[in-house]
Amino acid sequence: MADRAVDVLLVGGGVASAECARELRARGFEGSVLLAGRELDAPYERPPCSKAYLRGAVEREAIALDVPGDVEVRTRTSVLKLDAGARTARLSDKSEVAYGQALVATGANVRRLPVDGAQLEGIHYLRTLGNADAIRSDAEGARSAVVVGGSYLGTELAASFVELGLEVTIVCLEALPLERHYGATAGGWFAGLLSERGVRIAGGRSLAAFTGEGERVTGVRTEDGETFAGDLVVVAAGAVPDAMLARQSGLELGELGGVRCDAGLRVRGAAGLYAAGDVCEWDSALHGGPARIEHWEVAAAQGRTAALNMLGEGVAHEEVPYFWSDLSDWVTSEYVGAAGVGGWDDEVLRGSLDEGAFTIWQLRDGRLVGALAVRRGGDLDEARRLIASGERVSAAELAGA
Repeated sequence: MADRAVDVLLVGGGVASAECARELRARGFEGSVLLAGRELDAPYERPPCSKAYLRGAVEREAIALDVPGDVEVRTRTSVLKLDAGARTARLSDKSEVAYGQALVATGANVRRLPVDGAQLEGIHYLRTLGNADAIRSDAEGARSAVVVGGSYLGTELAASFVELGLEVTIVCLEALPLERHYGATAGGWFAGLLSERGVRIAGGRSLAAFTGEGERVTGVRTEDGETFAGDLVVVAAGAVPDAMLARQSGLELGELGGVRCDAGLRVRGAAGLYAAGDVCEWDSALHGGPARIEHWEVAAAQGRTAALNMLGEGVAHEEVPYFWSDLSDWVTSEYVGAAGVGGWDDEVLRGSLDEGAFTIWQLRDGRLVGALAVRRGGDLDEARRLIASGERVSAAELAGA
């Protein structure tokens, strides 16, 4: 017998759960809603952790997410197991909650690098506000930093460290930062911008070990034997979906590591159960098959879709993915699409790299699958339309002013 019952249980304290709660209330849902998250903080905006919050430009309160006041929010509370058949959840406080419908939005965990020296002090991974606090505290007494990884997070961290007055090196597998996401043309442009601001780029390098003196990190050594000094090191090597609850609960996992869902984000084989965010692997008509995308804005959108379907709308999640990245106040890049799901075989430039205002259109088989805009955000509406329609488009048309 469950200790209590709620109409909707939201598992995870991130933006997907917060947006699901907001959408439910906005649509007039009056039932009971419980949001359970394992973090110390109530739901908050995660992107500032590598940017404004890390630099001390905004306070904790400024990045709190707006969760409806009549939604019960329980922090420091994990859901240990779901019984999808009985529709019950066992919580870390040993209580059991019965639910009518539930959302699994457990997010992702950082990918840790098991190399020599991994136990040294001064090595950080960034996922939470607490991680950002620890990094900023270390940065206050440092002169140099090494960022391992050339992703959005890695480049954002590098820019923030420059603003904090540190000497910064990016060590990454790719030849150019952001190349894996945006392609070589864009990667070269961002590498140039970072270099102009004083960031050293060590591309095409694989990490062999963290170096140290005593118990404290002093830098990193790459497989080619070169050492890069840093008073602190932050690893931005990606993330893996947090599927522990799903495994414990016997939920079906997909080939991409997420909880398998249909087009409406309903968990396969589990009535009344939905998934959203980093842990959600859904049947996407837009991507032509299973898709799983780790971006803040995608998680928010999926939280809203899940809420609609909890209310019986019966909609598919078809929103074209969008995300943005700030390198301090130097530049904002915006992207629509998910070319990374299947790659792209051609790209077209509109605008000027030299002037720092351009759009790079990514095509596969003559159809647009992604678009990166720097200081040309107006192109993104056209990009969304073309991606959603799947129509063929010519390079000449895309290159037009």
